[in-house]
Amino acid sequence: MKIRVLYEDNIKNGHKNYTTIEIPDGDYSVMLDIDYEQRLAEAKPEKKAEVKRCETLQEMFDLMNNKEYNHWRRYHRHLGNPKTPYRKDDEVEIDVMDTFADNSQEIERSLQNEYESICSWIRTALGKKQDWADMFIAVRIDGMSIREYASSIGVNENNITQKLKRATKKLEQEYKNRQI
Repeated sequence: MKIRVLYEDNIKNGHKNYTTIEIPDGDYSVMLDIDYEQRLAEAKPEKKAEVKRCETLQEMFDLMNNKEYNHWRRYHRHLGNPKTPYRKDDEVEIDVMDTFADNSQEIERSLQNEYESICSWIRTALGKKQDWADMFIAVRIDGMSIREYASSIGVNENNITQKLKRATKKLEQEYKNRQI
Protein backbone atom coordinates (compact mmCIF):
# COMPACT_ATOMS: atom_id res chain seq x y z
CA MET A 1 0.00 0.00 0.00
CA LYS A 2 1.34 3.44 -0.93
CA ILE A 3 0.21 6.51 0.93
CA ARG A 4 1.04 9.97 -0.40
CA VAL A 5 1.27 12.73 2.21
CA LEU A 6 1.49 16.42 1.47
CA TYR A 7 2.92 18.63 4.21
CA GLU A 8 2.41 22.37 4.13
CA ASP A 9 6.19 22.78 4.38
CA ASN A 10 6.66 20.80 1.14
CA ILE A 11 4.77 23.30 -1.02
CA LYS A 12 7.54 25.32 -2.69
CA ASN A 13 6.85 28.03 -5.23
CA GLY A 14 3.39 26.62 -5.83
CA HIS A 15 4.69 23.12 -6.64
CA LYS A 16 3.47 20.35 -4.40
CA ASN A 17 6.09 17.93 -3.18
CA TYR A 18 4.51 14.73 -1.87
CA THR A 19 6.11 12.28 0.53
CA THR A 20 5.26 8.69 -0.31
CA ILE A 21 5.13 6.07 2.42
CA GLU A 22 5.07 2.42 1.45
CA ILE A 23 3.50 0.00 3.90
CA PRO A 24 3.09 -3.71 3.15
CA ASP A 25 -0.61 -4.70 3.16
CA GLY A 26 -0.16 -7.37 5.84
CA ASP A 27 1.67 -5.01 8.21
CA TYR A 28 -0.93 -2.30 7.82
CA SER A 29 -3.86 -4.58 8.61
CA VAL A 30 -2.00 -5.84 11.70
CA MET A 31 -1.40 -2.22 12.74
CA LEU A 32 -5.11 -1.43 12.38
CA ASP A 33 -6.02 -4.53 14.42
CA ILE A 34 -3.61 -3.61 17.22
CA ASP A 35 -4.99 -0.07 17.31
CA TYR A 36 -8.56 -1.37 17.47
CA GLU A 37 -7.70 -3.76 20.32
CA GLN A 38 -5.94 -1.00 22.29
CA ARG A 39 -8.87 1.38 21.98
CA LEU A 40 -11.27 -1.43 22.88
CA ALA A 41 -9.25 -2.25 26.01
CA GLU A 42 -9.10 1.41 27.07
CA ALA A 43 -12.83 1.99 26.57
CA LYS A 44 -15.24 1.84 29.48
CA PRO A 45 -17.49 -1.25 29.54
CA GLU A 46 -20.61 0.70 28.56
CA LYS A 47 -18.78 2.38 25.64
CA LYS A 48 -17.20 -0.75 24.10
CA ALA A 49 -20.02 -1.12 21.59
CA GLU A 50 -19.24 2.35 20.18
CA VAL A 51 -15.56 1.57 19.43
CA LYS A 52 -15.09 1.00 15.69
CA ARG A 53 -12.12 0.18 13.52
CA CYS A 54 -10.26 3.18 12.14
CA GLU A 55 -10.12 3.88 8.47
CA THR A 56 -6.82 4.13 6.64
CA LEU A 57 -6.83 7.91 6.52
CA GLN A 58 -7.74 8.35 10.18
CA GLU A 59 -4.96 6.04 11.32
CA MET A 60 -2.41 7.88 9.20
CA PHE A 61 -3.47 11.25 10.59
CA ASP A 62 -3.25 9.92 14.14
CA LEU A 63 0.24 8.49 13.64
CA MET A 64 1.71 11.43 11.75
CA ASN A 65 0.07 14.33 13.55
CA ASN A 66 0.46 13.07 17.10
CA LYS A 67 4.10 14.12 17.40
CA GLU A 68 3.52 17.50 15.77
CA TYR A 69 0.44 18.19 17.89
CA ASN A 70 2.25 17.30 21.11
CA HIS A 71 5.09 19.62 20.17
CA TRP A 72 2.67 22.44 19.32
CA ARG A 73 0.64 21.85 22.49
CA ARG A 74 3.73 21.98 24.70
CA TYR A 75 4.45 25.54 23.62
CA HIS A 76 0.93 26.88 23.20
CA ARG A 77 -1.07 25.30 26.02
CA HIS A 78 -0.96 28.41 28.21
CA LEU A 79 -1.95 30.76 25.44
CA GLY A 80 -5.50 31.28 24.45
CA ASN A 81 -8.23 33.77 24.06
CA PRO A 82 -9.07 35.31 27.39
CA LYS A 83 -12.74 35.64 28.06
CA THR A 84 -14.14 39.03 27.29
CA PRO A 85 -15.28 40.83 30.40
CA TYR A 86 -18.94 41.46 31.09
CA ARG A 87 -19.81 45.07 30.54
CA LYS A 88 -23.13 46.71 31.34
CA ASP A 89 -22.73 49.36 28.71
CA ASP A 90 -22.07 48.43 25.10
CA GLU A 91 -18.47 49.58 24.91
CA VAL A 92 -16.55 48.45 21.91
CA GLU A 93 -13.10 48.96 23.38
CA ILE A 94 -11.92 46.14 25.62
CA ASP A 95 -9.05 46.50 28.02
CA VAL A 96 -7.20 43.17 28.01
CA MET A 97 -6.13 43.60 31.63
CA ASP A 98 -9.81 43.45 32.64
CA THR A 99 -9.95 39.85 31.46
CA PHE A 100 -7.21 38.53 33.75
CA ALA A 101 -7.93 37.51 37.31
CA ASP A 102 -6.50 39.76 39.98
CA ASN A 103 -5.47 37.68 42.96
CA SER A 104 -3.20 40.29 44.53
CA GLN A 105 -5.53 40.69 47.52
CA GLU A 106 -5.52 36.96 48.12
CA ILE A 107 -1.73 36.85 48.00
CA GLU A 108 -1.56 39.81 50.35
CA ARG A 109 -3.93 38.09 52.81
CA SER A 110 -1.95 34.86 52.73
CA LEU A 111 1.31 36.75 53.35
CA GLN A 112 -0.31 38.64 56.23
CA ASN A 113 -1.61 35.38 57.75
CA GLU A 114 1.85 33.83 57.45
CA TYR A 115 3.43 36.89 59.07
CA GLU A 116 0.95 36.79 61.95
CA SER A 117 1.48 33.07 62.55
CA ILE A 118 5.27 33.52 62.64
CA CYS A 119 4.96 36.45 65.06
CA SER A 120 2.63 34.49 67.33
CA TRP A 121 5.03 31.53 67.34
CA ILE A 122 7.91 33.86 68.28
CA ARG A 123 5.87 35.41 71.10
CA THR A 124 4.88 31.94 72.37
CA ALA A 125 8.44 30.58 72.12
CA LEU A 126 9.98 33.49 74.00
CA GLY A 127 7.31 33.28 76.69
CA LYS A 128 7.73 35.90 79.39
CA LYS A 129 10.35 37.87 77.45
CA GLN A 130 7.90 39.87 75.32
CA ASP A 131 10.39 42.70 74.95
CA TRP A 132 12.75 40.20 73.26
CA ALA A 133 9.92 39.10 70.97
CA ASP A 134 9.07 42.68 69.99
CA MET A 135 12.74 43.44 69.40
CA PHE A 136 13.31 40.26 67.32
CA ILE A 137 10.21 40.89 65.17
CA ALA A 138 11.11 44.54 64.58
CA VAL A 139 14.78 43.93 63.75
CA ARG A 140 14.91 40.49 62.12
CA ILE A 141 11.51 40.27 60.41
CA ASP A 142 10.43 43.86 59.75
CA GLY A 143 13.97 44.92 58.78
CA MET A 144 14.45 47.80 61.20
CA SER A 145 18.10 48.51 61.99
CA ILE A 146 19.40 47.90 65.51
CA ARG A 147 20.35 51.57 65.83
CA GLU A 148 16.81 52.72 64.90
CA TYR A 149 15.18 50.27 67.30
CA ALA A 150 17.54 51.24 70.13
CA SER A 151 16.81 54.94 69.63
CA SER A 152 13.05 54.31 69.41
CA ILE A 153 12.93 52.68 72.85
CA GLY A 154 15.80 54.73 74.34
CA VAL A 155 18.28 51.93 75.07
CA ASN A 156 21.96 51.35 74.24
CA GLU A 157 22.69 49.48 70.95
CA ASN A 158 24.96 46.95 72.68
CA ASN A 159 22.10 45.99 74.98
CA ILE A 160 19.85 45.33 71.97
CA THR A 161 22.55 43.28 70.23
CA GLN A 162 23.02 41.03 73.27
CA LYS A 163 19.27 40.52 73.69
CA LEU A 164 18.98 39.67 70.00
CA LYS A 165 21.67 37.00 70.34
CA ARG A 166 19.89 35.47 73.33
CA ALA A 167 16.52 35.59 71.58
CA THR A 168 17.97 33.96 68.45
CA LYS A 169 19.54 31.18 70.51
CA LYS A 170 16.26 30.58 72.39
CA LEU A 171 14.25 30.48 69.14
CA GLU A 172 16.73 28.03 67.57
CA GLN A 173 16.33 25.70 70.57
CA GLU A 174 12.54 25.95 70.39
CA TYR A 175 12.58 25.25 66.65
CA LYS A 176 14.80 22.18 67.10
CA ASN A 177 12.54 20.88 69.89
CA ARG A 178 9.53 21.45 67.67
CA GLN A 179 11.12 19.42 64.85
CA ILE A 180 11.77 16.41 67.08
